[in-house]
Amino acid sequence: QVQLVESGGGLVQPGGSLRLSCAASGFTFSTYTMNWYRQAPGKERELVATISVGGSSTKYADSVKGRFTISRDNAKNTMYLQMNSLNSEDTAVYYCNARAYWPNFNDHWGQGTQVTVSS
Repeated sequence: QVQLVESGGGLVQPGGSLRLSCAASGFTFSTYTMNWYRQAPGKERELVATISVGGSSTKYADSVKGRFTISRDNAKNTMYLQMNSLNSEDTAVYYCNARAYWPNFNDHWGQGTQVTVSS
């Protein structure tokens, strides 16, 4: 059974930091590209960050570049998102996503974790 479980969300003051984790099970984690998405109230889900299967390549949305860092530990089947200098526009539900294109397309999602940036 495929599972992606996010943790680490919560309430943080503007300028603060949080570290999200995504624990994966039920599939070969090391063969999947991993992504963090987020969805704010009334907005579409947006891609925040992507990390390649080996972790050597990362990409970020312009809105989080220089503030967020995506990483993964394939030995622990876990992905992370370090979020620094948070502001109110980062308030959203953050989702972990695992995606593979070969040999078949597979797409797995976590339930999400709420991040609220407020004073």
